[in-house]
Amino acid sequence: MITGPAAAAEHSSRDAKLAVYAVFIANGFALASWASRIPQVRDGLGVTPAGLGLILLSAAVGSLLAMPLSGIVVTRLGEARTVLVMALTLAVGLAATAAGSSYGVLFVLLGLFLLGFGSGTWDVAMNVQGARVEQALGRVIMARFHAAFSVGTVLGALAGTAMVAIRIPVWVHLLAVAIVVAVVVPTAVRRFLPAIDAPPSSGRRSSLSQPLAAWLEPRTLLIGVFTLCMAFTEGTGNDWLAVATIDGYQAAPVIGSFAFAVFVAAMTGGRWFGPALIERFGRVPVLRASALSALVGLMMAVFGGNLPIALAGAAFWGLGAALGFPTGMSAAADDPRRAAGRVSVVASIGYLAFLAGPPLIGFLGDRVGVLRALTVAAALLAVAIVTAGACRPLAKTSTVGVAEP
Repeated sequence: MITGPAAAAEHSSRDAKLAVYAVFIANGFALASWASRIPQVRDGLGVTPAGLGLILLSAAVGSLLAMPLSGIVVTRLGEARTVLVMALTLAVGLAATAAGSSYGVLFVLLGLFLLGFGSGTWDVAMNVQGARVEQALGRVIMARFHAAFSVGTVLGALAGTAMVAIRIPVWVHLLAVAIVVAVVVPTAVRRFLPAIDAPPSSGRRSSLSQPLAAWLEPRTLLIGVFTLCMAFTEGTGNDWLAVATIDGYQAAPVIGSFAFAVFVAAMTGGRWFGPALIERFGRVPVLRASALSALVGLMMAVFGGNLPIALAGAAFWGLGAALGFPTGMSAAADDPRRAAGRVSVVASIGYLAFLAGPPLIGFLGDRVGVLRALTVAAALLAVAIVTAGACRPLAKTSTVGVAEP
């Protein structure tokens, strides 16, 4: 039986683990709650699809500005304060968006910018804390935190569906979600692991430049490339698998939705059960096997020739895509003192896939069909297999995922 300081440390780490689960769920819940009401906001504003696209771009701009700077913010404030401040920023953004649904597009633009900025920095900070909890416990659990995010999105989508069904106004729904975020997240971050000292610096300028220096580290950039490839694979399945199944196999809409459900269920299961494989076989072998599984599943979905094979391919694809992004975050955070800057870089590179993927597949889909356009992800998976070696744990890190030499 563990007693004394060791027992207290273990108890603190377990409390922090539950807190990280809570903030991942809250982040997913907030974003899905907004997404569930986009049609009603569009109708309320009376905008065209093109106009809606420009409005939604405001959130993307906020995220793009936030992520490269988030390393500096997390280094200066620590993970707990960063998550707290950015959760409140997101809550204000939701409230402004709620007001904009009734008072005009400018409120929506401002609200979505704040939502994107808050969510982007919050994302980096909670991944840094998640990696620290993972290291403190000596177990691979980052992927489970990302599974918790998926649970949050499901809860947000279901709650949004219920709000639409019972005709709750958009502004009431989004304001209520903003209040929930503003209450739950500040309570959760009190149980985060305490901030650690940054690497020695010679003053304010050094403390600010140190996170930015991660942009010049070859290992960090290669982890970013790996994460981008896996994020593109994940995002392509999320955005296009249902459409590709319907168009490519002349399937009924319900079959397209079912293919997407198979993909998401497999990915969520992979994120929950996959960490045990990393603990047993090591980070790099499992990541390479994951990319290979995604590649095989993608080829089955595209070239299988019939729906049963395509649906089986969707399952292999989802399983293969499950561990890439969260494990890339863990790899970037192997050195806790430099985790903020490195996670910021990897997240910034990785999230480019979620922004560039949909228009690229759409552009190719107009020319070769959506189903065939999915093969772009196959080329990136080949790159992922090669670059997965960059995720090998640092030699001086005696935490988790160190089975490989």
